[in-house]
Amino acid sequence: MRQTMIKPGTQDQVEGELHNVKGKAKKVAGKLLNDPELEAGGEAEEIAGKIQTKIGQVKKVLGR
Repeated sequence: MRQTMIKPGTQDQVEGELHNVKGKAKKVAGKLLNDPELEAGGEAEEIAGKIQTKIGQVKKVLGR
């Protein structure tokens, strides 16, 4: 079985996008269910995902 290595910058970008999508889904679910805690948690996860994506972009530019 061959294992491929993903560069850290690319991995951060992919994980960041996943958090971004999950956060958006939680935010929408919170609005639909009238659950402010779920909505706020989704907003926080979405922001964290955007930050992680940017970190991955910076790593790629720096060659890390």
